[in-house]
Amino acid sequence: MNQELQDKLEAPYLKKDPGEFSVGDTVRVHTRVVEGDKERIQVFAGVVIGRRGRGINETFTVRRISYGEGIERVFPLHSPKIEKIEVERRGSVRRAKLTYLRGRIGKRALAVKEKGRRGVGHVQKGQRGG
Repeated sequence: MNQELQDKLEAPYLKKDPGEFSVGDTVRVHTRVVEGDKERIQVFAGVVIGRRGRGINETFTVRRISYGEGIERVFPLHSPKIEKIEVERRGSVRRAKLTYLRGRIGKRALAVKEKGRRGVGHVQKGQRGG
């Protein structure tokens, strides 16, 4: 199928504002959950470890540690079940996929450098005392 034609067919189903986030960001995903005749919002918070696809097929994977066990969940970006995506913290990473976080345990499993922040006590080049 022609890509332009496919984009036109998918256009009405895409969200107007899916949220600005990237791999390495810590996000809170608010999803609608239907239980019987009741509907409620459930929040899943964690680090975005990957994004894939384009258009209506775009998905992102969020990973968190719960009771010492790693949990990953894949969300379709343009799903009507997703209420909103909040970015808690921006991350600075050098990879498109953060699958290496799967092998880490404890605090190190969540360790992604914060974007635009430098470590405490950082001395810039040429500014050492002496």
